Amino acid sequence: MQGAMVRHQQPATGRNKPVPRGASRLEATEPMSARLPKANFGFIKRLLWPVLLVAAGFGAYEGAIRLMPYADRPISKIAVQGDLSYISQKAVQQRIAPFVAASFFSVDLSAMRAELETMPWIAHAEVRRVWPDEVVVRLEEQLPVARWGDAALLNNQGQAFTPRELSNYQHLPQLAGPQRAQQKVMQQYQVLSQMLRPLGFSIARLELRERGSWFLTTGASSSGQGIELLLGRDNLLEKMRRFIAIYDKTLKEQINNIARIDLRYANGLAVGWREPIAPTTAQPAVAKN
Repeated sequence: MQGAMVRHQQPATGRNKPVPRGASRLEATEPMSARLPKANFGFIKRLLWPVLLVAAGFGAYEGAIRLMPYADRPISKIAVQGDLSYISQKAVQQRIAPFVAASFFSVDLSAMRAELETMPWIAHAEVRRVWPDEVVVRLEEQLPVARWGDAALLNNQGQAFTPRELSNYQHLPQLAGPQRAQQKVMQQYQVLSQMLRPLGFSIARLELRERGSWFLTTGASSSGQGIELLLGRDNLLEKMRRFIAIYDKTLKEQINNIARIDLRYANGLAVGWREPIAPTTAQPAVAKN
């Protein structure tokens, strides 16, 4: 029996690539699309947004212009708001009547507000539109605190205004001085009033004269008539504190007999006494037959 013969055939090496020797590196092939330059869309977007915004704004403007004749209506209501004590709503309505003839969008709110603030009793006015055909007016009246001279009143800010009728305000204190000193006199009045109030005094008149001297007259009280205080030009608060201290110790019991107190001294004061009232003599009775 013949033994089997096994032949080992070597693979043909001529038709295959030679086996590389040593370390080798595999490199991935980059696709063609990655090697092409990309389009820059960021610049296009930055350029496109302003164009779109301008186009949208222009379209909105054109639309508003075309719709304006249909949306603009005549003013049918004027609402006046605010706590009014010295002026009537009827007077306000009459003053702004020429403006009401305009339409909702064409009414001149600035001119209406300026016209209202020319009225003596109006300190501040606000005017606004309320869709679709209403105008709301909010008013702030003057707050009279004192009379200024004989022809005007002062508000709490020291600003003068001149209403037509002043006879109803004679009960207010009278302040006087140069026109440029209205606010200064008002501020001094408020300070001195607070100092005199605990003593039971009010201020009937406060005057600042051209040379800078201050003269104060207190109002009549239940304890007696008013008195004059001559304060001079400087250190008014110090002089008032001196008067208050001496009043509590000495002058309080004699206040009915005091006509004026001169506080222009450096360390004291001078008192002017009232003239004594002469007793009235009774008329003799005449007998009739």
